[in-house]
Amino acid sequence: MALAIKAVNLTKKFGSFTAVDSISFEIEEGRVIGFIGANGAGKSTTIKMLCGLTKPTSGEALVAGFDVANHPEQVRQNIGYMSQRFSLYGDLTVKENIEFYGGVYGLGNSELRQRFEWVVEVADLKGRENLLTRDLPLGWRQRLALGCAVLHHPKIVFLDEPTSGVDPVVRDKFWNLIGRLSQEGATIVVTTHHLEEAEFCESIIMMHLGRIVVSGSPEGIRKQFADLPLFEIETSKPVEVFNLLESEPWISDAAIFGGNVHVYAETGDPASVIEQVLNKNGIAKYTITKAAPTLEDIFINVTRNV
Repeated sequence: MALAIKAVNLTKKFGSFTAVDSISFEIEEGRVIGFIGANGAGKSTTIKMLCGLTKPTSGEALVAGFDVANHPEQVRQNIGYMSQRFSLYGDLTVKENIEFYGGVYGLGNSELRQRFEWVVEVADLKGRENLLTRDLPLGWRQRLALGCAVLHHPKIVFLDEPTSGVDPVVRDKFWNLIGRLSQEGATIVVTTHHLEEAEFCESIIMMHLGRIVVSGSPEGIRKQFADLPLFEIETSKPVEVFNLLESEPWISDAAIFGGNVHVYAETGDPASVIEQVLNKNGIAKYTITKAAPTLEDIFINVTRNV
């Protein structure tokens, strides 16, 4: 497949601070890609460079075939962008916001009418066209913002933390809309710090401290890290088990998940060693199993010592 985006040693510095540190990646057309990482990982800065909103300090990136540093206007003509901050005008109605963005994108009357109906449908705003945007629930505002960002049928859509602050039900609806855009041929690039949202992406790029630490499909990454020494202990005394194990030198991490305890046991025979500690301290009933790491487990593991 053709490439929608290509970055080589892309770097952004603000004075002595390096926000994005020489990252390289390729994104094929029509894919849904997630940039995953904690706040401050460099995700939003990367997106702003790819959108032509901020110039790279060094390195290069091509978006829709255009160099982001030398041809930012051509880049912006081929993309849709939804920022972290709410990008619509609260004192305009739903209808007025759509018409305003249609004018910004230079849509003719006929095309604007068609796209207007499409936005109203996907944002579930039928009958609410004359409501002030600021009076809409957050989930509707977010869907409206996405609809306005793609009014002009862009080849590539950048969504920067689009589900921040919305509840899980609204989040699922938003991702259904993203899937619909992808099926229509758009390349979707999403940033998020919600690891569970990575499952909606065909491929993910995990960032930490401005660098790419892991990339690939969610399934491929889980297979790559399947041998992590992660064990789950099912017990009626999770707090007591946690307190016993967390101080052991061969336990690199421990946490309580529901009624179970998850531990990273970096020793020769983890299950036997865990069993010895529990038996020694009078924990009679428990089950120890090798656990398949989640993407969150993997992210924590690869960033722990960086």
